Amino acid sequence: MNLISIIIEDFKTIKKHDPALKSNFELFFNYPGVWALFFYRIAHALYIRGFRFIPRLISALGQFLTAVDIHPGAKIGRRVFIDHATGVVIGETAEVGNDVLIYQQVTLGGVSLNPGKRHPTIEDGVVIGAGAKVLGNIRIGKDAKIGANSVVIKDVPPECTAVGVPAHTSKRIDNKEPLRHNVMPDIEKELFNYLLKRIELLEDIINKNGSTQELKKREEELEKLKEPFLKAMRE
Repeated sequence: MNLISIIIEDFKTIKKHDPALKSNFELFFNYPGVWALFFYRIAHALYIRGFRFIPRLISALGQFLTAVDIHPGAKIGRRVFIDHATGVVIGETAEVGNDVLIYQQVTLGGVSLNPGKRHPTIEDGVVIGAGAKVLGNIRIGKDAKIGANSVVIKDVPPECTAVGVPAHTSKRIDNKEPLRHNVMPDIEKELFNYLLKRIELLEDIINKNGSTQELKKREEELEKLKEPFLKAMRE
């Protein structure tokens, strides 16, 4: 697709993904994310042709008008939706695939001053929640979810969910509704529940509350709860 077609597609993407949009008038005045992409598309087209100052100037203008900082050297695919947009930062060597949804205050940043690839690669269909920081030359797999305010510093496998600071990965709970952040796993809560049940079991063993067979069964159930958590901690 040529540049004009991609820009038109960016505007059409808002209509498909945001039920709050009621008219084209709103599209032009209330969606800084699409305008940030507009400035980026033009700046990037010049950047890959060897220009440097003019793309950075266009990028600076876009940042001033939209509060979104996208380096013209970044690679952003088609049908990307930056919702609300304010405070989004995308670094020079970041790569964003197709059909990616990014919320406000997201940073795709680097952790090194060395030249070369130092920003994340976001594959197709990823959802990045508000305030999330994805840092370094890591890869977020296809259709993965990043929870709001998470700090991701390691690869996330496809169709998995990363939550926490630093983020830990678990299997996707709901693959059909990409916006349902309320069903994301709470790893810390799961850990506390496990510890409380473990303490209760130890107290019952010490006080000999219950038969040996019953206590052994509870022990086996707790072991099954522990394994997924330990696996998430190792990833």
